[in-house]
Amino acid sequence: MENKKTKEKVSLAQVFKTIIWPRRKLLLIGLVLIFISRLVGLILPWATKILMDDIIPHKDFEYLKLLLFIVALAIGVQAFTSFILTKLLSVEAQHFISVLRVQVQKKILSLPIRYFDNNKSGALVSRIMTDVEGVRNIIGTGLVQLVGGTLTSIVCLILLIKISPMMTLFVLVPVAIFAFIALKAFGKIRPIFKLRGKINADVTGRLTETLNGIRVIKGFNAEEQETKSFEKGVSLLFENVKKSLTSTAIMTSSSAFLLGLASTAIMGVGGYMMMDNTLSPGDFIAFTLYLGFMIAPIVQMGNIGSQLTESFAGLDRTEEIMNMEPENDEQTRTIHIKDIKGDIKFNNVSFAYEEGKEVVHNITFDAPLGSVTALVGTSGSGKSTIAGLAATFLTPDSGTVTIDGQDLSKVNLSSYRQYLGVVLQDDFLFEGTIRENILFPRPDASAAELDKAVKAAYVNEFSDRFENGLDTVIGERGVKLSGGQRQRIAIARAVLADPKIIILDEATSNLDTESESLIQKSLAELMKGRTTFVIAHRLSTIRQATQILVIEKGQIQERGTHDDLIAKQGRYYDLYTYQSRI
Repeated sequence: MENKKTKEKVSLAQVFKTIIWPRRKLLLIGLVLIFISRLVGLILPWATKILMDDIIPHKDFEYLKLLLFIVALAIGVQAFTSFILTKLLSVEAQHFISVLRVQVQKKILSLPIRYFDNNKSGALVSRIMTDVEGVRNIIGTGLVQLVGGTLTSIVCLILLIKISPMMTLFVLVPVAIFAFIALKAFGKIRPIFKLRGKINADVTGRLTETLNGIRVIKGFNAEEQETKSFEKGVSLLFENVKKSLTSTAIMTSSSAFLLGLASTAIMGVGGYMMMDNTLSPGDFIAFTLYLGFMIAPIVQMGNIGSQLTESFAGLDRTEEIMNMEPENDEQTRTIHIKDIKGDIKFNNVSFAYEEGKEVVHNITFDAPLGSVTALVGTSGSGKSTIAGLAATFLTPDSGTVTIDGQDLSKVNLSSYRQYLGVVLQDDFLFEGTIRENILFPRPDASAAELDKAVKAAYVNEFSDRFENGLDTVIGERGVKLSGGQRQRIAIARAVLADPKIIILDEATSNLDTESESLIQKSLAELMKGRTTFVIAHRLSTIRQATQILVIEKGQIQERGTHDDLIAKQGRYYDLYTYQSRI
């Protein structure tokens, strides 16, 4: 559930405190470098005035050589400082982007399961990889150029006033109008950029789903409808980009128009003053060049301003993630378990995914150390929800789930889950080799431990037939394997984890009869001395369970052993005899 305190916008003060101030030394070096670069750039207008008013009229060749040397040196210094500036700040910007991506990924992984149920994986990838990229304009050359450009403009303004206050006045009026238009435009653009991030995440999310579900799409000949869905998302993205481009175009064209008017006025006023001998040709050329140096940063500020606005919009979306409540709240989950026996108790537990729509109601039962609790019932009855509560994927809305007498809602999740092993119905495998997938819970496990897990789950029965054995690459989500083979790898992974508590959610659902009989033997060995929860539609797999809970409409309708429930001839009897006839 998202934190209600999530801020709508990231403030400038917040950015300064968390991003700029910690890098103040580097940014200060950047400001010094850009100021030196812009300052030596002003030598050219000064040199032009000297050339026109002093050197050419007096034909002073020695002074000309000295002037050319000074200009060449200034150009060299400008090129060198620009190179160092870009190298320093661009590298730091990319480093910070990588750090921020890790922070956002870590934060997202800390969020509750229900958050992932409500968000597409592709959209989350976009938020991790794309939203944070804008900070390069804050730490990189963008912010420094903005500040450096402002300083350059102020210095040029002083020099312009010194040459001609009258012509400077004609410059300031259109510049002030442009600044007003730019500020208004930036206010309009920020929400557009923020919405673009959301649209981009949605489009990326849908595209990821499409690629993951390519077999279903081709199987139902649905390529065209998926293309239309993607085209609709891309069109929304285009409309958003068009709006931002329109705002940017208004700024660019207004700056060109207003500054063009200023140049026209300066040409007229300057021409009149030169004819009146109150302004030398050198001063006029110097004024024109200084004006260019003053206006260039102002026009550049329009582009940089757009980039910074986009950065802030990305940070807004990143801040939304960072302000969410983590699953493992350290203020409430203060109990750290060092070792467990495995006694789990449900006491009047109720849970709802949506407010007012409870999925399980007042569930009470004990699952002591070494017991096997089987959950059976029709689809949607609440079996997986009960297993999710035992795994701490979910937290009860009322009542308590305890482990060795400790309230699980107050137990540190990492300290509990280190003793947990799961084999889910969706036997998710990572892209890589069979070996890497089995070693996932314990990458440092010994070869003997790996071999034991492989044999326990009968993975070697099919891996030995592959040319590369356990080093066979299985493709994304194990696409190169059959369902039964994927499930056996998932079981081997659980065996290697050596957990105290095991949750088997339809762990044998994808196995043929022969494979199932083999897996049942390995599961029986795995479950010895461990607290086990088994969800199974195939009731033949749970006959040896310590207790069977028949769940219907979120409540325990029947409980007992297989023989007890068959003797009662109730709901379990109906389900079992019905399956036996099939």
